[in-house]
Amino acid sequence: MTAGTPVIVVGNEKGGSGKTTVAIHLAAGLLHAGVRVGLIDLDARQQSLTKFFLNRAAWSERQGGKLVLPRVMTLTAGGGQDAEERPRLESVIAEFAGECDVLLADCPGADTALARVAHARAHTIVTPLNDSFVDFDLLAGVDADTNEVKAPSVYAERVWDSRKRHMMETRRNIDWLVVRNRVAPLETRNQRKVNDALLKLSQRIGFRLVRGLTERVVFRELFPKGLTVLDLMEGKSKGITMSHLAARQEVRALVGALRLPIQIRAAAVG
Repeated sequence: MTAGTPVIVVGNEKGGSGKTTVAIHLAAGLLHAGVRVGLIDLDARQQSLTKFFLNRAAWSERQGGKLVLPRVMTLTAGGGQDAEERPRLESVIAEFAGECDVLLADCPGADTALARVAHARAHTIVTPLNDSFVDFDLLAGVDADTNEVKAPSVYAERVWDSRKRHMMETRRNIDWLVVRNRVAPLETRNQRKVNDALLKLSQRIGFRLVRGLTERVVFRELFPKGLTVLDLMEGKSKGITMSHLAARQEVRALVGALRLPIQIRAAAVG
């Protein structure tokens, strides 16, 4: 992998925010756009990302090998500090050299040395958040009476440290996307408050706020087959609904929001 190859890290220190769902659909969107994708699953305990693409490979084999597949590797924590874990991650990255246009790492919902190293190594950090102040608290506190944003919280400080370290080593900034995930189809008053608070915080600590995936069954029900809505659309399956069309557009928009410095077929994500 060349120095300019984008490394996307999907991270958040809170479980239940839909990190792996976002990682799966980013990978699927890139694959359908003709991009060679390498995946590193850093959540070695659950390995949901790995299991999805194992399901995909098995389904593809049963269907005659028709599905596009990434290269996937699960990296278990070595138990060391950042300095010990960094060479291990760099070794895995090197194994993808010449085979991938993009590398995507899915982090566990916890503060681990491997996750910290991956954040500092990223070209882009993608942080999914549910539309609630419970998830917002991971980035910053909010005044209970005025809804004014207070000081950045633990995860925002981690990303700040990662960006500072990355800038010192490469002279390049890390692009940080905060993705509103599992969005309800109809916006509520609370969601508007969360969105307003995120907009204010984005100007303060420097991330791009992106709308992610709406809460749809299709984003979860295809997991056992390793399929996404993009596969349904490409196969021209019967029973395609307006919800499927909207879901496909959401995935395309999410991939487009990455603004990757690589060639992506316009027909696939436009």
